[in-house]
Amino acid sequence: MSRPVSPIIRAIASIALSLGAAAPLLAQTATDVSAAKAAGAVGEQADGYLGFKTTPTAALKSEVDSINIKRRAAYTQIAISRGVTVKEAAAAVGCQTLKDRVADGQVYKLPDENWYTKGATAITLPAYCGQ
Repeated sequence: MSRPVSPIIRAIASIALSLGAAAPLLAQTATDVSAAKAAGAVGEQADGYLGFKTTPTAALKSEVDSINIKRRAAYTQIAISRGVTVKEAAAAVGCQTLKDRVADGQVYKLPDENWYTKGATAITLPAYCGQ
């Protein structure tokens, strides 16, 4: 007998299919952000936003804030179209990002508030990602 799929997982799966609309906003074009990601100072978070593992410069903080504002706008559009909260939309994209876009050697943050470095194996995703 299979377990029923929770509404939140169903919503996340639906939102994950919408990633095509948000994908351009997930790409980083700022060289400071790219360099900071490569250096392990900035990383993806399970909540769908970029975060700081180390204290950023004012310029880097400004660039990351700008990216996160654009992400929130995209998540808001996804949330409206799917009838879920912005937080749920962001988390769904965060699941996909952790799964598909964090490169080996880059840092990422899980809901346990710890930072990790991506190795050769897949990231152990939060339970709400539906793995």
